[in-house]
Amino acid sequence: MQKLLITGGAGFIGSCFVRRWIEKQNVELVNFDLLTYAGHLESLEEARQSPRHTFVQGDICDSIAVERVLLEQKPNLILHLAAETHVDRSIEQPAPFVATNVAGTATLLETTLRYWQQLGSAEKEGFRLLHVSTDEVYGPTGSGQLACEGDAYAPTSPYAASKAAADQLVRAYGHTYGLPVMIAHPTNNYGPYQFPEKLIPHFVFQSMRGESLPLYGDGQQQRDWLFVEDHCAALEILLAEGKPGESYHVGTQKLRSNREVAENICAQIDKVQSAAEGDAKERIVSVADRPAHDHRYALDCTKMQREFGWSAKTSFDDGLQQTVEWYLKHPEWIETVRGDYQGQRMGLL
Repeated sequence: MQKLLITGGAGFIGSCFVRRWIEKQNVELVNFDLLTYAGHLESLEEARQSPRHTFVQGDICDSIAVERVLLEQKPNLILHLAAETHVDRSIEQPAPFVATNVAGTATLLETTLRYWQQLGSAEKEGFRLLHVSTDEVYGPTGSGQLACEGDAYAPTSPYAASKAAADQLVRAYGHTYGLPVMIAHPTNNYGPYQFPEKLIPHFVFQSMRGESLPLYGDGQQQRDWLFVEDHCAALEILLAEGKPGESYHVGTQKLRSNREVAENICAQIDKVQSAAEGDAKERIVSVADRPAHDHRYALDCTKMQREFGWSAKTSFDDGLQQTVEWYLKHPEWIETVRGDYQGQRMGLL
């Protein structure tokens, strides 16, 4: 490994990956990020001070900017995380998801292809592009069923559809041009430094302000919750050992309902906050469900265990405790990054 280019390295998952990489790896990392509402240099802590970290502000939709960073930095690994990710926002404004997730990925692929084609044979052989997708591309899975690598896609939200389109472009560049690409499909990530529009930080954010805690519909939707550190550990393995042309599912294979997660968040909040602030669980209120809200996502993740010995190391209880405690101890981070976000509901028709 000579140099890694990460797109979206100031976002939630990206910043976690960067912090880990700079701490553990003696390999240069180039962080290419537009710094949208969900990307913040404040999430990179001391990684920004390392001589092995280079930050370049840029848009993956800008072919000139992407080409410049490739030619100037000469990476032999690319981790593609830059994306619009919030389903509610995609329902309200799908165009930015098409622009970033589809057109941006196409721009990155085309520019990377030209860069890769001019490399020497040994450099070509060692080059890898790892694209990070989502479990949502498969659409809802039936009770007792697991989606496997290679299963048909059936996305239902604009966000999921945009990621599915990006995946197909990645595969097409691999099949058509021989570009050495891989795809990771993670389940729901959670952990510190996640923008407060997502369920877990949103509940903490609302609780800190004494507001109600909104739970969509009956709260029985089931998800696989993956601690972000475990996800990033899997991405590190795939960059080092993954096989071009392959897809990999990354998750725990343990499902929880949104209501169960919400109640567990409240229990953790109550452990940290004083009894005088009341029982957080009592502030959970059912609100109108998300349009076309998929009931259940479930992935078969045995390929990662079978081929690399990877499995999630962090239990949900431990990960949730770490996460809630971090947010409650870092209210200044939320205030710094939230901008004009006030916890308002998005994505209602």
